[in-house]
Amino acid sequence: MNLLKAYLNYPVLNKILIGLILGSIVGIMFGESIIFLKPLGDLFIRLLKMLVIPIILSTIIVGSASISPARLERVGLKIVLFYMLTSAFAVIVGLSLGNIFKPGMGLQLVSNTAEITVNQAPSLIDTFLNIVPTNPFTAIASGQVLPTIFFAVILGIALSYLIDNENERISSSAKTFYKIFEALAEAMYLIVKGVMQYAPIGVFALMAYVMGTQGTTAIYSLFGITSIMFVGYAIQILIVYGIILRIFKFNPLKFFNKVKDVIITSFVTRSSSGTLPITMEVADENLGISKSIYSFTLPLGTTLNMDGTAIYQGIAVFFIANAIGVPLGLEQQMIIVLTALLASIGAAGVPGAGPIMLAMVLASIGISLENPSVAAAYAMILGVDAILDMGRTLVNVMGDTVGTTVVAKSEHEIDTTKWE
Repeated sequence: MNLLKAYLNYPVLNKILIGLILGSIVGIMFGESIIFLKPLGDLFIRLLKMLVIPIILSTIIVGSASISPARLERVGLKIVLFYMLTSAFAVIVGLSLGNIFKPGMGLQLVSNTAEITVNQAPSLIDTFLNIVPTNPFTAIASGQVLPTIFFAVILGIALSYLIDNENERISSSAKTFYKIFEALAEAMYLIVKGVMQYAPIGVFALMAYVMGTQGTTAIYSLFGITSIMFVGYAIQILIVYGIILRIFKFNPLKFFNKVKDVIITSFVTRSSSGTLPITMEVADENLGISKSIYSFTLPLGTTLNMDGTAIYQGIAVFFIANAIGVPLGLEQQMIIVLTALLASIGAAGVPGAGPIMLAMVLASIGISLENPSVAAAYAMILGVDAILDMGRTLVNVMGDTVGTTVVAKSEHEIDTTKWE
């Protein structure tokens, strides 16, 4: 009992990293004879797939409904537009690096690409049309990610208007409906925590299988994708955010110096929500931003803005596709952009949001986690997720802070004496 308690209390990401290392060692030592462990990894993948659709519905509906229509006017539209545009840039950065550096190439987790079932990519027009479900319940039941996300966003926005309705009966009914999804979201958070307790065992089994069949080739691939990820994070912060700050007449170097506490805290804690008190304090004391601005835009950013995670999606999908020998066409890459943007609404508050969103994106382009080779590549990324999560959380929080700063400047709600 004490051993179980110690296991449960030990940080999950540390356990996953240990599982990655031990699985790699066991796989290299015993080779292909270790494949009998693979069902333990398959169980982990099935648990993750079980979470995807309920998490989409609950978190995105709650995230969309939490934006009050009264606040979603000029400031709201500005910050939402900023978050969506920078997230689009982030996905493009990730996909561009994936196209250039081709992470996972040469890993060859399958010898026969016919083993991998991938949906035929629709035309761009069909892709946009298919976002709108003809029957949302069918989309949910069949696990269609993009239509489910779209329906959840629309339903959440509709709820936000009904909650503010002057008719008490309508408002009360909407609040009750909202609380149902809020409770479902909380229940999903709890289930995610439970599944993540099993994650080290699943990662151990899958990594033992990968290393047993691939050897040191897999280690080089993991080092490669980690390096590419951090190049993407640096591009988003230094170039994308740097240019935006310059456009609004801010000195990027001075800005980064003012927010150094946010940089350190977000990188170490790996939590946008956990960093929020520090981010608000820095916005007030160091950046001179009005409380009426940052008290709305920063909490909203922890829900809507996932630039770091968007970069992660683009590169990680390329890694998995290359590892299993499946090329990604332009249409599939456009679907990745759309899915990552739509899934960013609400999903940021989910523990382990990056890997879960990755499962959503893979499903949207027809790459199934049920395939053993896909599951193995996915587990490799999950094994180093603790390291990748540091960088993507930093990018997420920096995006929130930059967006809040430029919106405050546009609204003349910033104390310029703080910048002299």
